[in-house]
Amino acid sequence: METGLLHLHNLLRWVVLLLLLLGLFQAYAKKESIRQSSLWLMIASHTMLVIGLYQTLAGRFGWLSLQLPAGTSVMKDKFYRFFLVEHPVLMITSIVLITIARGKAKALNFRSVTWLLLIALLLILVGIPWPGRADIGRPLFPGA
Repeated sequence: METGLLHLHNLLRWVVLLLLLLGLFQAYAKKESIRQSSLWLMIASHTMLVIGLYQTLAGRFGWLSLQLPAGTSVMKDKFYRFFLVEHPVLMITSIVLITIARGKAKALNFRSVTWLLLIALLLILVGIPWPGRADIGRPLFPGA
């Protein structure tokens, strides 16, 4: 189950990124279809949030199963600091912005939606464990 949830979390990353880009385009172009796409973006991001919170708390390297070597703290270890502190904070912040953008999209406040989604996209891009990042990199697609 653990591996399946990790793969689903990884796949949802691409869904969220694509929907974010679509939402940005629609908000910038002032298309009313932003109402529908922002709903799907919010659903995908909240689903990803629930899976991510489970992994952060009870997953293989989660807070509840954390077994650090003696003399090591979470903040001193790059891997644990990223996956238990930095990644969750960046992603929760971006999902809050996506949720606020959804409310603005219902009111067709295109300028606010554009800025909120752009900031959320930047936070997500910074918080993703891209391949090549020392100690924390993950493959682009599950099982790769």
